[in-house]
Amino acid sequence: MNGNLTLSVSTLVNSRASKVWEALTDPNKVRQYLFGTNMKTDWKEGSTISYEGEYEGKTYQDKGVVKKFRPEQELQTTYWSSMSGKEDSPENYNTLTYILEKEGSGIRLTVMQDNINSEKEKEHLKENWNKVLAKIKEIAEGR
Repeated sequence: MNGNLTLSVSTLVNSRASKVWEALTDPNKVRQYLFGTNMKTDWKEGSTISYEGEYEGKTYQDKGVVKKFRPEQELQTTYWSSMSGKEDSPENYNTLTYILEKEGSGIRLTVMQDNINSEKEKEHLKENWNKVLAKIKEIAEGR
């Protein structure tokens, strides 16, 4: 079933775009806020991206493709989670878009996700993204 819901969450990071971008793209930083995930990619548009780790005692191997890579501006990937219970097929991939915009003396980081199937799933994702954004903010602000 294709989801027709989308989600958008954002936070204001009191830092430079370069620090926010580093938090999004440096595997060592990603591991700090994405539940210990090991992320691998070469960040070339069209290249694969993988996320491996263990969450609540279950191992996972998630994956996607880098769609847009505009340093310090926009990052877009597709994403499929092995823990989703959904078949690994194109209709079950989400598109994740990260937008960085100057706001005052900081950076507004917005994350958007599509292909969400229900309000319940959307609320769960919103809760997770808000936790992730809070950690990205801490890392990018050097706290």
